[in-house]
Amino acid sequence: MYKSFYNLQRNPFELTPDPFFLFPTPRHNEALATLYHGVRGHKGFIVLTGDVGTGKTLLLRCLLQSLRQNSDVAYAYVFNNRVSPVEFLETIARDFGLPASGRNKSELLFDLSRYVIDRGSRKLTTVLVIDEAHHLSADILEEVRLLTNLETTQEKLLQVLLVGQPELNDKLDSPALWQLKQRIAHRAQLSPLDLNETQGYIERRLQLAGAGSNGCPLFLPETIVAVYRHSHGIPRLINSICENALITAYARQKRSVTPEIIEYVTTDLHLHVDISQFPPEEKSDDLDEVDLRRAAKSLLDLYAYLNRLSKQDRELRTP
Repeated sequence: MYKSFYNLQRNPFELTPDPFFLFPTPRHNEALATLYHGVRGHKGFIVLTGDVGTGKTLLLRCLLQSLRQNSDVAYAYVFNNRVSPVEFLETIARDFGLPASGRNKSELLFDLSRYVIDRGSRKLTTVLVIDEAHHLSADILEEVRLLTNLETTQEKLLQVLLVGQPELNDKLDSPALWQLKQRIAHRAQLSPLDLNETQGYIERRLQLAGAGSNGCPLFLPETIVAVYRHSHGIPRLINSICENALITAYARQKRSVTPEIIEYVTTDLHLHVDISQFPPEEKSDDLDEVDLRRAAKSLLDLYAYLNRLSKQDRELRTP
């Protein structure tokens, strides 16, 4: 809708995780390198955590895009984890192209084990990617651990990527999963962007979408500060705010997005700054003379009003 008005070739702030728009902060580069090294080095378990909207799925798609360029890699991608252990194994088997329907748990485990061992004997890489892994039950995590028992004296035959929100770390740290925790080779964590990174993130997305560098910038510096204040540096929220801001600016025929527009769209999106994070104003416990007189007058007025009601009630009761 607004692309031609702002001379853009594509929407710069789509919410769909697109590797084309990856903004490589040092943390994202380190996390991506950790995941890639863990897979290609056959390290076994690798864990990636981060708050909602910090770019975990986008990073995962970048990794899978890179792995697809290698003919020796096969992967299963699981994202619906609110299932039974058997349904979980069925999903993995289907992704690997194995028969799954009508097979019991033992048969599924046997087929998966044989598949992984066969690929390992041919020096091929087999990867299990589990997104939203913080939803996994302890039973399913135990099934995953048992699958990783497949190994040679030098390396693991099945590489497992667990990707989820920070509570995944708490789950893995529980005593019941101590054996699984010991097998984790690498951990990486994503965090929100700072103000400078937020500016770079917005500018890179606009540039990749075709925005020119001449004339007045589409997002003014003070506008970016407003975006950061309301998004707290979370990429998904940055996208949502900026997308809505461009629509509003276009509707108003504005060549630049102003801070006022950011305030307008964040109100619509219910992204107000939480005032509870700010310390309350200090107030004196002592009332001055004016306050005391006002309080006394209010009490006297209330007393007179109650007296009138009481008198009227007595008169109504008198025969």
